[in-house]
Amino acid sequence: MTSPNEFHGWIGHDSKAAQGNLTWSSFTPKPFNPIDVDIKVSCCGICGTDIHTLRSGWGPTHYPVCVGHEIVGHVVRVGSSVTNIALGDRVGVGAQAFSCLKSDCEECSSGLEQHCPKMVGTYNAKYPDGSWSMGGYADYVRVPAHFAIKIPAALKSEDAAPMMCGGITVFSPLRNNGAGPGKRVGIVGLGGLGHFGVLFARALGCESVVAISRRRNKVDDAMAMGATDYIATSEDDKWARKHSRTLDLIVSTVSSPDMPLESYLRLLRTNGTFIQVGAPEDKLPPIAAFGLIGKGCKIGGSQIGSPRDIEEMLEFAARKGVKPWVQRRGWGGECCGWGDGGREGEVSVCAC
Repeated sequence: MTSPNEFHGWIGHDSKAAQGNLTWSSFTPKPFNPIDVDIKVSCCGICGTDIHTLRSGWGPTHYPVCVGHEIVGHVVRVGSSVTNIALGDRVGVGAQAFSCLKSDCEECSSGLEQHCPKMVGTYNAKYPDGSWSMGGYADYVRVPAHFAIKIPAALKSEDAAPMMCGGITVFSPLRNNGAGPGKRVGIVGLGGLGHFGVLFARALGCESVVAISRRRNKVDDAMAMGATDYIATSEDDKWARKHSRTLDLIVSTVSSPDMPLESYLRLLRTNGTFIQVGAPEDKLPPIAAFGLIGKGCKIGGSQIGSPRDIEEMLEFAARKGVKPWVQRRGWGGECCGWGDGGREGEVSVCAC
C-alpha cells in the first residue's frame, strides 16, 4: 500500500463554496514528515464547521480549502518515527491535526492537546512549516499520527466517522461535568451534535435526559434516541417557569446567537452548569448577573476532546452499542461524498 504525490478532493475556492460550488480537483498535501501517516479515506462526516469555514463565517478562510474532519479510513503510509499505528490500521481523524506536544507545554503535557496554543485544525490551518492543512472530503488525508485514532472493531466506519467531531464535542463535556446516574441533563438543539448528546447522556445512565428545541417537530425522534422529556421553547407556554430548577447540566449545541440564554439558566438547579459547544458566528446574548449569582450557576465552554478522550469515547460507544443516526451517500448523492454509490467502505456519512 502507498499513497500518491497528489491528492484529490472537493475544493472550495471562495465563499460561494458553501452554496455547493465545490470542484473535484487535485491538491498537494503538506510535506510528509517522519511523524505522519497517510490515510485512504473511506468515510467522512459532514459537520457544521465545514459550512462556517466554506463561507468564511468565523473569519477569512484560506482558499483553496478542502474541508471535512470526521474522517475514517485505512493507513497506507507510515512515517519512520510512528510507533502507535501500522499499515492497514483503520483509524479516525477529528477536528485536530497537530499540537506542539512539548513537555513544557502546559496543555499538551496535561493531555489537553485540543487547547494547545499551537493547535492546528484538520483543515484551513497552518502547520509550523507554513503548509496548510486539508481535510477529508478527499481520497486521502495526511496528518501526524498522534491525532489518528484506531477504531474499535465493533464500530462500523460510517458510525465512527461522525463521532470524531460531533460525538466527542458532546461526550467530553458530558463526562467532564459529571453526567451519569442521578444526574438530570438537558441538551439544547437536536441536530448532529444534539442527537449525540441525547444518545451519550442516556448511555451514561443519566436519571433524565431532556431534549430542548424550538419546535415540537423532533419530539418523536428525541424519544426514540432516549430522551425522557422534551421542551419546545417557541411552542410550550411558560416553559422556563414550568421546568425551573430541574436540570443539573445543560449542554448547548446550537450555533445561533439567537438563544434564550437567561431562560436556559432558569432550568438549572443550584450549582448547575451550562456548557456551550456550538459556535455562533456572532456573540452570545447578554445575561443578568443574578441569573448566575442566585443559584451559584456556572457557564463554560468545551472544545472537542484530546486524542485520549476520543479513544475513551470510541471504546465507550463500542461497549454500550451507541449508534448514531446517519445518512449514507455515495458520489453524486445529496451530500458531498465519493465512492461507487454506497458500497461498504466507500461512502460518506452525515449525522441527521
